[in-house]
Amino acid sequence: IELQLFLWNCIDNLPEERDYFQVFALKEIDGKQHIHHFSEQPEYSKEYQISTEKPITAKVYVIDDTDHSTMLLAEEY
Repeated sequence: IELQLFLWNCIDNLPEERDYFQVFALKEIDGKQHIHHFSEQPEYSKEYQISTEKPITAKVYVIDDTDHSTMLLAEEY
């Protein structure tokens, strides 16, 4: 849940003009969680590295349809 909250916070801190489709590429680097957050329109890219008990490797999508936002793993899309 800590990682999910971090990802939601990354989106909350974006400028108002943001893509409806956000992507987070997650992987473990040196025992830490590496996060590459990006979108296409407008183009955006930022990387983070945070400490967490269990770093994971996965791709996470967040889709905003103005009524609600959905966060899901790439394989659930």
